[in-house]
Amino acid sequence: MRLVVCVDRDDDLGRKAGVAGPIVGRGSVLDAAVRLGTVDPEDSDTNALFAAVNLLDELRGAGEECEVCVLTGSPKVGVLSDRRVADQFDAVLDQVHATSSYLVSDGAEDEYLFPILASRVKVDGVRRVYVRQSASIESTYYTLVRALKDPKLRAKTVLPFALVILILGIAAAENLVVWGVIVLAILLGIYLIFWTFDIDEAIIDAIRSASTDLRQGSVAFGFGLFSVGLVGVGFLQGYNAYFGETGKPLDQVVLFLETGLLWWIFAAFAWETGRAIRRMISRGRFPRSFAVVTPSIVGIGLMSYGILYLVRYLEKYLPSTQLPLLAGLIVAGFGLIIGAGVLQQHFKAVARRSVPDSPTST
Repeated sequence: MRLVVCVDRDDDLGRKAGVAGPIVGRGSVLDAAVRLGTVDPEDSDTNALFAAVNLLDELRGAGEECEVCVLTGSPKVGVLSDRRVADQFDAVLDQVHATSSYLVSDGAEDEYLFPILASRVKVDGVRRVYVRQSASIESTYYTLVRALKDPKLRAKTVLPFALVILILGIAAAENLVVWGVIVLAILLGIYLIFWTFDIDEAIIDAIRSASTDLRQGSVAFGFGLFSVGLVGVGFLQGYNAYFGETGKPLDQVVLFLETGLLWWIFAAFAWETGRAIRRMISRGRFPRSFAVVTPSIVGIGLMSYGILYLVRYLEKYLPSTQLPLLAGLIVAGFGLIIGAGVLQQHFKAVARRSVPDSPTST
C-alpha cells in the first residue's frame, strides 16, 4: 500500500482550526481542509491538503491501493516539532502498514522532514503545491501588516523589540539606565536560550503530556511526578551542600553538582521508565528505545562525574591516586553512550529490513 503524506510542520491545523493530528482517511482530510480554509482562506496548507486528496484520487484511479494522512508538528518549528511529526508517522504506519509513500508539500520547510519519512518507509517522490495569485497588493506597508499577523513572526521579532523598549523606558524613568541594561541583557539571554533549545516548547509539551496522562489514568503521570520530585530533592541537596561548605566558589559549585547529579540521574531513569511502561500498555510490547535510553543516561552520568572529578583534580582538590577512577568514569561513560548509539542504529536497520519491499511495476 502507498501512503500519501501531507505535513503541517507548524501545526496551523491545530492552532487555527482546532484539528489534532494525525489525520487519516480521505473524508477526514477533506474535513480538515475545509475547516482550515474557513478559518484562514489565505493559508497555503489548505491547498496542500486538497492537493494530497487530489493525488490520492489519481492513484486510486490508476488502480493502486493507497491512503492519505496529514501529520502536524508544532508552532515552535524545530526539533520538538519534528519529533512530534515522527511520532505521528509511526502511529499512522502502525495503523495503515504502508510499504511506500509520497510527500505532498507546500514549501521547502515541510521538505526538511523528508529524512524522517524516508527512514521509516520508502518515499517515491515529492509533489510541491504552488498557489497561483494575482498581484493585487498595493504597498509594502500592507505586506508588512499582513506578515506581522502571523504569531510565529511576531514572537520572533516583535517580542524582543518590545522587551528592549519597555525595560529601557522603565529604567530611564527611574534614572537606573545601567541597571536597565543589565536586566535587559539577562532577560534577552534567557529568551535566546529558551528559543534556541526549544525549552519553552519542551515545558508546554510536558504539561500537555502530563494532562493527557492524568485524564487517561496513565502510569506515566505517577512516574513523571516522582521524577519532578527527585529533581527538586537534587537541587535541595545541592543547595545545602553549597552553603554548608566554605571554600572557593568553584569548589562549592562542583560540590553542588556532585550532590545533585545522582538524584537527577535517578529522575531521568524514572521518567523514561514511566514512558516505556505507558507504551508497553498501549502497544502490547516493551519499546526498544528504552534499551537505548538507559545506557545513555548512565553513560552521561558517569561522564559528568568524571568531568567534575577532573575539575577537582585540576584545582588540586583531588590526589593523583584518584586518576585511574577519573579516567575510568570518563571512558565508561563514553563507552555506554557510543554503545547506545550503535544499538540505536541496529534497531533502525532491523526495522528497515522488516518492511517488505513494494512490488516493482512493469
